[in-house]
Amino acid sequence: MTGIRELHEWVRAHREQLLADLAAYVGIETPSDDKESLDRGLYWLDGWLRERLGEPAGTRHVDGGPHGDIKVYDYPGNGERPILLLCHYDTVWPLGTLAGRPFTVDGDRATGPGIFDMKSGLVHAVWALRALDAAGLPRPPVRLVLNGDEELGSPASRPVIEEAAAGTRATLVFEASADGAVKTARKGVGLFQVHTTGVEAHAGLDPAKGASAIDELARAILTLHALSDRDAGTTVNVGVISGGSRQNVIAGAASGEIDVRVSSSEEADRIDAGLAALTAHDPRSTIRVEGGWNRPVMERSEAIAELYGVARDLAAGFGGTLRECSVGGASDGNFVAALGHPVLDGFGAIGDGAHARHEHISVTGMLERTALAAAVLHRLGAS
Repeated sequence: MTGIRELHEWVRAHREQLLADLAAYVGIETPSDDKESLDRGLYWLDGWLRERLGEPAGTRHVDGGPHGDIKVYDYPGNGERPILLLCHYDTVWPLGTLAGRPFTVDGDRATGPGIFDMKSGLVHAVWALRALDAAGLPRPPVRLVLNGDEELGSPASRPVIEEAAAGTRATLVFEASADGAVKTARKGVGLFQVHTTGVEAHAGLDPAKGASAIDELARAILTLHALSDRDAGTTVNVGVISGGSRQNVIAGAASGEIDVRVSSSEEADRIDAGLAALTAHDPRSTIRVEGGWNRPVMERSEAIAELYGVARDLAAGFGGTLRECSVGGASDGNFVAALGHPVLDGFGAIGDGAHARHEHISVTGMLERTALAAAVLHRLGAS
């Protein structure tokens, strides 16, 4: 085998083995909030990786505390600078989901909890490496990171990912695709809370003695939502509110939870300024903002565009069309891109239904994306 068409043929010839691995992986539940299940899942993955790829040149195991642990594997290859592969193993689905929705293949459609986001992606990555080894084609050194807290914002794994990115040449993130498109830009995400206080009083007998925290929160919400700028790619949403104690009591406290999405660091700065400028309407009341930026913006840099161009041209080599897109959701790729490294995200499954009961992948898409990943890794290793 010398080209992408031959790699694709090899992958297609191993369709049943890929599906068997995917079935086994989906069959191990790894909910983000269940440490015991995450430990079992990571233990299984460690054995599976060693069976499929052999012993790594080095490993690092990092305790995730209350979250899933992080494992970093280094595999040798052609050259000195490795390619970073990011694959989280946690899912949003609670323990027991599998009993009602087991792994199933019906024609070209495969289903099961976590299959699209993002268990299929790791199978792509592993079998891409196997395809290159079977072909005797050179590939670069690979650094694979498995983390079990991505769906929670990667609180434990972020520093590990950023450290793992040091000295790497490029990063492939095996998150699910966007209708087949890879992601060359992702919005930054801010998670904030706004807290207001007032003065409690009887709403009927002494209304003038009170200062409503709910009134302050309502005014703040209008100000916050006015910070949205769809043309600039910025959205501000107060999605949860709470406050007050009784219907006939002027509220002494209230709070709201804010989700912010931005497409540029300049917009992030503007939002920060807007949050800092919030002031109480009534001098007896207070406003306090907590929280921060969960993930930085992944902007489409020249290096990212160049990496996408490599993948697009290789996809054309077997008659495929690889589109790119920008999305509002964030991933661990945001952390790496913010460090100035080229990142190609959405290299995982072709399908639909992330975090939804209709979650599914295309089996044909799985084979195509695995072959493409092999071709990209080969090109990066040969150049």
